Amino acid sequence: MKQKITLKHIARELEVSISTVSKALKNSDEISDDTKEKVQAFAKLYNYKPNNIAVSLKNKRTKNIGVVIPDIVHHFFTTVFRGIEKYANEQGYNVIICVSDESFDKEVINMEMLNNGSIDGFIMSLSAETQQKNDITHLKQVIDQGTPLVLFDRVTDELECDKVILNDQEIAYEATKKLLKEGRKRIALATTESYFNVSEKRADGYRQALNEYGMEVDNDLVLVLPYNDIQESMIEDFYDRAKVDAILSVNEIFAIQCISVAKKRGMKIPEDISFIGFTDGLLSRYSNPTLTVVAQHGVKMGEIAAKMLIDRVESEAEGSMEDTYRTEIVQATILDRESTIN
Repeated sequence: MKQKITLKHIARELEVSISTVSKALKNSDEISDDTKEKVQAFAKLYNYKPNNIAVSLKNKRTKNIGVVIPDIVHHFFTTVFRGIEKYANEQGYNVIICVSDESFDKEVINMEMLNNGSIDGFIMSLSAETQQKNDITHLKQVIDQGTPLVLFDRVTDELECDKVILNDQEIAYEATKKLLKEGRKRIALATTESYFNVSEKRADGYRQALNEYGMEVDNDLVLVLPYNDIQESMIEDFYDRAKVDAILSVNEIFAIQCISVAKKRGMKIPEDISFIGFTDGLLSRYSNPTLTVVAQHGVKMGEIAAKMLIDRVESEAEGSMEDTYRTEIVQATILDRESTIN
């Protein structure tokens, strides 16, 4: 099926803004005659037709925001949602949340269901399967239809939209340096499959710190765990072959599971082995010993994402839409607890 040409396509081809294209097609006096002629000729050549349903729906503000997250029980995503809801409610917006359960199909269905005039825009984090497939066609369609989209945490460089991310590489570098300063010599990385963009950024920071200390990156010290079905035997086998004295984990669940197995093996924490994990959730605070963590400040990330989306929604409604997109970076911090030598 031939793809319909959109305002964004015309703007990209003629190297003008989307708002310029829109105004030129409406014969606005704000646009020069030369630009109007070029835009209108191009639109006619490629048989551009406005999506009247989408235009009608877009002109009717709902004051609703759609949020699609991969996991509702993960502490980080619940805190981001809390921040989104807090800011949105303060601005008079309601929030509709959907959970993809790390499924590409559910993510697509959720977005199709909401993008029918029910919401003014989306805030979302990509599911595991979406990142694995590297298929963002459904997101491009949402943007092409004129629905604002803000991605947070798990994002893609292949999509032009507003984004909110963590300083993942920088903070993983700092966390690894903390372990190196303890005198640790065999620091492991407990991570996910490589298609998770945040895990790869954290792995980059880990490698950067080791390189700066003149230590070779040993792939035998990298423990790759599945995001959805971790067997304790995987960690047991890793301890048998790797002989580690510290572990940096890309999430708190991996860290807590590694601590549990270490304790069963009679290892003393932090005397024999230290642990740092991403996410300051309840598991980290109430584990024994308590876990030193990278606090991701999810509430702040959610508030920033909501502000970015609402600013864009309201600027479009006022006819002052910007075509440039922003990426905001939230600065994570390390919280020292009992699982490291402080």
